[in-house]
Order: sequence, then C-alpha cells, then structure tokens
Amino acid sequence: MTDNPAALAASRELLIDGRPLRVFDGHLPNVGDYVRGLAKAAFTRTEIARPETAEHKHWATEVKLEALLQQPIFDITRRAVLGFTTSTHGYRPYRAYTNVASFGDMLFSHTDCLPDQHDLTALWYLCEKWDLEWGGETMFFDAQDEVAAAIQPRPGRLVIFDGAIKHVGRPPNRVCYAPRYTFAIKLERLAAGR
Repeated sequence: MTDNPAALAASRELLIDGRPLRVFDGHLPNVGDYVRGLAKAAFTRTEIARPETAEHKHWATEVKLEALLQQPIFDITRRAVLGFTTSTHGYRPYRAYTNVASFGDMLFSHTDCLPDQHDLTALWYLCEKWDLEWGGETMFFDAQDEVAAAIQPRPGRLVIFDGAIKHVGRPPNRVCYAPRYTFAIKLERLAAGR
C-alpha cells in the first residue's frame, strides 16, 4: 500500500517471493481508441523472451518515449507507479512497446530485469472485450517455478510488477479470433532526486 494520495488504488495486490504485483482496473475509459489504433499499427517479428529462445521471435511495435510521455495512458501509468515510489527511489520509463499474440504463437517465460535492479513493468491489456474461455493469461511464477498468479486480460486492465518476477504471456486459445494486445512500459528504478 502507499501513503501517496495521488497514487491510484489497486484492485488486487500480492507479493511473489517478496516482490510486488498490483492490478488496476477501470482507469482507461477509451481503451477502444487504443485497440483501433493498434489494428493499423506496423508490427514486426523481432521480440524475443530470452537469448536461448531467439529463434522464436514474436510480434511487437515500439513506441518512442517522447510520444509515450504525451499519451493519457502514460499519465494513468505514472499515477499507478506512485504507489511503488518511496522517499529513497522513484521510477523513469526507458522502453515502451506493444506485443500482439494470436492462437498458435509461442511465447516463453522470462524476467524483465536482474533480481537486484527492482525495475518495474507496467503491462496494459488493450482489448474491447475478453472472454474467460479465450485464455491469454499472464502467468507469474515463484522461485520454484510454480504458478503464483494468473492475470487474465480485461479491457483496460493494468498490472504493474517487479520485473524480476518470472512471467509469460499465454497466447489466446483456438476459439479466440481477437488479437491479444499487451502494451508494456518498462521503468527503471532511480535514486531519489534523479
């Protein structure tokens, strides 16, 4: 929990091996605008999960940081990240991109930072609707590689987590014809005053 009154309240919070994960719902009313924009975006098959899975690339499109900072979605993200900020450290975005996955794609488990970095990943689910039977969950694992949490896509859902938590996005099931868009903002931890 945070004492910062400007921070968004999480709808769900948990710790995985002492590392935070928080879910935020209901803060992105214009999610359809993002989905329609992504339907026209140029995705390239360039993203990899880990070096040893490099031959299995998946689809992504990068967002320039200058453009990200001007987007309303970033202001919502920034307010949610305030709940992770302390008097000794804050966070700054260093990368933003959207992944798209469809039935049949192969996605691999990975971490987004080294354990001692404590960087954050803000992951937005950009869909106008999502059915439980469509799959597409993001699975989070503990240190023993047991599933510690499964977060399902929902329109405009945001999950923010310590990037050292191992995770994997699951592609949609065969019955799903909608793309699974996830917009990731990677944030590095900074000492206070930077």
